[in-house]
Amino acid sequence: MRAAVLRGPGDVAIDERPVPRPGPAEVVVRVRSVGVCGSDTHYYEHGRIGRFVVESPLVLGHEAAGEVTDLGPGVTRLTVGQRVSIEPGVPDLTCEQCLAGRYNLCPGMRFFATPPFDGALAEYVVVHEAFAHPVPENVSDDAAALLEPLSVGIWACRKARITAGDRVLVTGAGPIGLVCVQAALAFGATEVVVSDINPARLALAKELGATEAVDVRETRVSDLPRPPQVLLECSGHAPAIAEAIRALDRAGRAVLVGMGSDEVALPLPVVQERELELAGVFRYANTWPTAIALVASGRIDLDRLVTGTYRLDQTEEALTAARRDPQSVKAVVRPQT
Repeated sequence: MRAAVLRGPGDVAIDERPVPRPGPAEVVVRVRSVGVCGSDTHYYEHGRIGRFVVESPLVLGHEAAGEVTDLGPGVTRLTVGQRVSIEPGVPDLTCEQCLAGRYNLCPGMRFFATPPFDGALAEYVVVHEAFAHPVPENVSDDAAALLEPLSVGIWACRKARITAGDRVLVTGAGPIGLVCVQAALAFGATEVVVSDINPARLALAKELGATEAVDVRETRVSDLPRPPQVLLECSGHAPAIAEAIRALDRAGRAVLVGMGSDEVALPLPVVQERELELAGVFRYANTWPTAIALVASGRIDLDRLVTGTYRLDQTEEALTAARRDPQSVKAVVRPQT
């Protein structure tokens, strides 16, 4: 099979590798769609993200979907030919965090495209059967792949305890911000304000249901007529984070989703005097059933996020699409084309 392999910063090559064979409780998936994430682009450009360093050739891609082609010993949940969305992190299932239901915090997590574990930009991958989720026929291959970023949005909404009638501010209208908009509405929010500096993405946010789009080059989020009760911070931009926290209502809840600056100046008097709650999110846990239901029912549109599709041998073009085109939102690689 073919795989797109990152050999170093700015260096991706198509390699020939053996088709993987499944072990006990594993299945082989013929990959049909892989979304390009900001983390993939960061590894491509810099060869590292924080403490995770690409020290040997690495297959990128962790937003993936495809079709089951082979079953390992003991597989009972899936059959050959089933279409599945891949949950890209497999925990050890035995540590304290896993046993408490927080498997996203498992210290032994094996996560696609996080060194040293290969990802899904290949024609075939192996995954544990419990993390290959069947999808109905009305969910496209691209949408099935993008259930992964949607899961981040769902997890953020759960952490923020969004419920009926909430006023929500989403800072950053990139792919994660746009799924957070839709997830917040699905969770019951009645006001969802989105801020960004990209007019095309703000327009898309409105199309996807945002009640207001704010260009922060012209308007400060702290000047909103009604302060939001919830902040979903998806920009990772330090000044934006501080400004958005200042915009929150008393007893507001802030969830930091975007990854950017290593350190952020916190407006501590605002946090204390308003008794704000701050939480981080790291991936997700037990989100796929909800994500599948929301997309299959039409409550959330993931296909609308796709702004470019690429062959496997065009992986570098997909990785650089956002840099080249300000209207790009989500690039998708289709390894079988």
